[in-house]
Amino acid sequence: MPNLPTLIATHGRSLLVAASGSDIAINAIAQGFGAVPPVYMASIQIGHAPAELMEISLPLKYPTVNIFCEKLENSLKEKFRTFSGTGRLILEIRHSQDQIQNVQQALENYVSAICQILDGNRGDWGSGLFYAGGYDVQFGSVKRGGKSFVQTARVALTVDISL
Repeated sequence: MPNLPTLIATHGRSLLVAASGSDIAINAIAQGFGAVPPVYMASIQIGHAPAELMEISLPLKYPTVNIFCEKLENSLKEKFRTFSGTGRLILEIRHSQDQIQNVQQALENYVSAICQILDGNRGDWGSGLFYAGGYDVQFGSVKRGGKSFVQTARVALTVDISL
């Protein structure tokens, strides 16, 4: 079995960083909603780590997007396949700014951009991955983070796998 969690997360990341006009896809859409500042390519990471560790170990600028596979389930829906089941992909968006006003509104703009990208990419993702649509969004509360305010949202989706 190939490294499925990394394969799924890499495909998820490629959706956000695909070129759309003169910018990466997430920025092209998010800025249409009024989201500022743009998401930097280096701030779209594959991996699951607490914000505190990411901040001290990587040169990140907010907003950030962490992409990881939370769960794999080999239910053998298709007999005689090596892996036939689902994977749970998480896109975790963190936004920070100096003022508490509009933190949630800005975060919602980034989430809306990600959801629009997902809506436009239903179907075959290649490499035996299929996305039928649908996602679950959870918003965390605004918290104090250093000298600023931070809020996190998680977009979770199910990817069908057939290898």
